[in-house]
Order: sequence, then structure tokens, then C-alpha cells
Amino acid sequence: MDPEELRADIPALQKDTYLNFGAHGPSPQYVVDAANEFIQTHEYDTNSRRDPYEIAFETYDQVRERTAAFIGAQQSEVALTESTSAGINAIANAIDWEPGDTVVRTDLEHPAVTLPWQRLAQQGVDVEVIETDHGRLDADTFTDAVSNAKLVCFSAVTWTHGTQLPVTELVEIAHDAGTFVLVDAVQVPGQLPMDVNEWGADAVAAAGHKWLLGLWGGGVLYVDHQAAEKLKPSSIGYRGVETPSSDPYEFSPGARRFEVGSANPASHVALAEAIDVIDEVGVHRIADRIQLLSKQLVDGVPDEQLHSPTDPESGLVTIEVEAPERTVNRLSSRGIVVRSLPSPNAIRASVHAVNTSTEIADLIHELETEWD
Repeated sequence: MDPEELRADIPALQKDTYLNFGAHGPSPQYVVDAANEFIQTHEYDTNSRRDPYEIAFETYDQVRERTAAFIGAQQSEVALTESTSAGINAIANAIDWEPGDTVVRTDLEHPAVTLPWQRLAQQGVDVEVIETDHGRLDADTFTDAVSNAKLVCFSAVTWTHGTQLPVTELVEIAHDAGTFVLVDAVQVPGQLPMDVNEWGADAVAAAGHKWLLGLWGGGVLYVDHQAAEKLKPSSIGYRGVETPSSDPYEFSPGARRFEVGSANPASHVALAEAIDVIDEVGVHRIADRIQLLSKQLVDGVPDEQLHSPTDPESGLVTIEVEAPERTVNRLSSRGIVVRSLPSPNAIRASVHAVNTSTEIADLIHELETEWD
């Protein structure tokens, strides 16, 4: 399968120019079908023939195995979650915080990253925010910030600028200081190669409803084995313990301790299907095409209007305009879907491999009135 064939299988892309994959990636028909077929089987063919819990648990295992292989992890290092936010909260709430402990984050983070630390700040945890420059993080500043921190959380790809942060390097710096590392990777899977083993982080949260073109509700949390054994989830259920009926209970080894109860597996069935599709097209092939199309876009934008690198590092391209919401609405009236950002004062186009050169040219043409 090539990107053009994948595009043809996505109903939502047949009408408008869709350039908002960094927020939501419309699914191919067969990804939706996979979820629907599971629901029908689970609801129509179980109980009288097979135990629905047995089917669900088999499905959880299969999806963990497929997801782990895709991100470079072991199955026991993967927990199935609802979203990136759910994964970040699961880690934030599993640490034994004390007043005066320090969390470090950057000033580029999505609310999924900022909100859990805001809540902890109300309980006496210090939150230090590292200032960045055009989507870049200074290594010396980072080193100083994490030197006495209990945890650092940052994005692998910034949602505001589309820059790639040097995850492996930052993890090494933090670990040298004895700091736990949590990575928001939601903008990575489906558009760039991803290997959590190479990164070396303690935990990585992501989801499949953006570049992977999966459904909402298909989140994944990677937790390193050694890190998991030191974490005590604040939410507990039969999926996250060894023997649910035992007293006292014992958390499951590895990341599965972060799973709780009877979540519908359908979104994760869709996640596995979406991973199969992306693998069939080829992640490196997708990344190369995204880079090519993104380069076409940035070359059509005046340098002074561009907040993203002139040599794109992802499909996220941020463009300064006078009135972002007005521009988003104007483009929408012309069948072009982008989004505004709260900061910087800009719009963001998210370019996927399923987009076309003609669509990029149309966007550039429409934006020319913004800086004429």
C-alpha cells in the first residue's frame, strides 16, 4: 500500500483539504470496521458461546503485543489507556510526592502535560518551567533544571513548533541527576519512527487518534520494568493486579498495573489495525513524504511568518497570522482544515503523507492574502 491508496480509503479526506492530523487523524474505513466487528462479536456471539471477559483479555494481550512491537518495547512494558492525558496522569498520580519535590517541564507543553502538575502544585509540589527558544531546548538550561528534580516531563515533538527534541540526550542528562523521565510522544507514532528502548525514558505516553489514524480512546503507556516496580497507581482494578480476590492485593508486574477495569477493547482493536496499516505503508516512507510536503509548505511561507524550522522536522507547520481564529474560519469556508494555537499567535497545519502537493499549493495560495 502507498500513501495515495491509504488516502483513498479514508472517507473524510474525499471532500475537503484536511491538514489537522496533529489534533485528529480521520480513520480509514477498515479501522472503523475492525472496531465495529469486535463490538458485534463481543456483544452478539459471546455469553452463550464464549466468556466475554476471556475474549476481552485475549484482545488486550494481542493489542499490547502489537503495540509493543511497533514502539520498540516488550509487551509487559505496555499498558492500554484511554489517551495520552490518561497515561500522564497515571504516572503523576503513582509517585509518592512530598511538599518541596520538584517537577520540571518546558513552556511548550500541551495542557495534557501542564494540568497534572498544576494540580500537584496546589499540594505543595514545586513546578519549574524551562523557557525555550523557537521550539528549542538549551541542554545546559535543562541540565540545571533537572539537577534537583524528582520528575521531568517534555514532548518528543513540540505541538507548537513541530520541532523534535533530542529525547535520548535529555533522558541521559536527567538520569544522571537521578530524575524520572516522562515523555509525551503523542505527535510521534504514525508520522516518525519511534523506539522507546532507544530513548531510554522511564515512561512514554501516546495515543493512536492522530497520525496513526486510529480511533479516540486508543491510548498507550510505556513504562520501563524497573521504573514500574517503584510506582503505585492511585487507581486500581482487576486488570492491574495479580489475583483480584487476594487480600492483600499485589500489583501486576510491569506496565499492566496501570490498567484498571472493563474498558471497551474496540478502540484498541482499531489501534492495532491502524498500526498494521501504517506498517504496511512504511513509517520511513511516511516520514519522507511528510518532510517533502512540509518543505513545500514552509518554502511558500515568508520566513518572518514561520514559527517552525525551515527544514521541517515533522508535519507540524506553524504560521503566524494576524487573527488566527478568523483565518481558520476563512480557510474552513474554502474547504481547508487547519487549527489555531493559543501560543504563538498562529495557525498550525499538520501535513500527513496522505496529503497531496496540490493541497499544499492551495493552502499557500489562500494564505498569501495574509501577508500581502
